[in-house]
Amino acid sequence: MSSLPFLNADAFSADPSRLADALRDRGACWIADWPPQPLRDALRDELRALQGREGLAPASVGRAGARARRDDIRADSTCWLDDPRCGEPARDFLMHLGEVRTMLNRTLFLGLHSVEAHYAAYPAGGGYARHRDRFRDSDARVVSWVTYLNADWGNDDGGALRIWEEDGSTVDLPPVGGSVCFLSELEHAVLPAHRERLSIAGWMRRD
Repeated sequence: MSSLPFLNADAFSADPSRLADALRDRGACWIADWPPQPLRDALRDELRALQGREGLAPASVGRAGARARRDDIRADSTCWLDDPRCGEPARDFLMHLGEVRTMLNRTLFLGLHSVEAHYAAYPAGGGYARHRDRFRDSDARVVSWVTYLNADWGNDDGGALRIWEEDGSTVDLPPVGGSVCFLSELEHAVLPAHRERLSIAGWMRRD
C-alpha cells in the first residue's frame, strides 16, 4: 500500500498550484484541514439539519432508465449542494471548489466548465463498491473531490476511501480531517464503517 502526495491547508492556500503538480504526477492528493474547520463544522451542521427534515434521498446506481437502488453497491443518501434547501455553507463550499477549478484549468488546461457536489451520509455498515466516477459513455467528469465532515473519528471506525493508482497499488484514506482530490478515471471505493460516515462528494466537469 502506497501513500499520496500531502498538502496541509497553509501550503495549499499559499500555493494551490501544488495540487495541480500532484494530480499531474500521481493523479491524487490529500489536502489536510481544508476547507477550514469553521466551514466544515457549518457544512456538517447543515447536513444534520437536512437529515432532520428528511432532506436526503437514497442514492441510486446506473444511468437514465437503468437507475436503481442497490444497497449492496452503494448505501449513501444524498442532497445536491445547489438544492434550494441548502444554505450559505453549501454556497461557500461551491464557491471555493469553483476557485480550485479555475486554478486547475489555468495550470493543467483541463477544459473544466462547472462544479457539482452533494452531501453524502453512509449508515453504519454501508459503503460504495469499487467504481470510477467517469462514466463509460461520458468523459464529462474529470476531477473528483471528497471533503470529510466526521468529528472524533477513530482508527477503528473504518470507512476509508480506497484509491487504486495506475500501477495497481492502493491507498486507504480515513474519512476525517480534510479533503481528497483525484482524477475521476481512477477506481476507488468507500469501505464500510462502524458508524455513520458524513462527507461531500464533488466533481469538476467539462460540458
